[in-house]
Amino acid sequence: MTETKIRQIPAAVKLTAAAEARIAELMSKAPEGAIGVKLSTPRRGCSGLAYSVDYVTEEAKFDEKIETPGGTFYIDGASVLYLVGSTMDWVEDDFTAGFVFENPNAKGACGCGESFIV
Repeated sequence: MTETKIRQIPAAVKLTAAAEARIAELMSKAPEGAIGVKLSTPRRGCSGLAYSVDYVTEEAKFDEKIETPGGTFYIDGASVLYLVGSTMDWVEDDFTAGFVFENPNAKGACGCGESFIV
């Protein structure tokens, strides 16, 4: 009898340590009822799709769920195909702070960096 081997599937998006720390910080001051932070790619901006990170209060059926040390991170099920292989980082400098994405699926982006094309 052969043994069935279970293989771990890598997450669609890799989170850097800085992104995980930011998620932990967000969850430490999350509104009541928030169960995690969710990444989605709504249609907006001059190139078509944008990155959006928001609190989430319930799990959706097809969302990808990633457990981080500071809280649960979700990826919108409809957005996963646009994000597979991406890295999400948190970057701060003297003038700005925000999540930054390295997305191998993006074929281009608008000049302001608000949106991307796949």
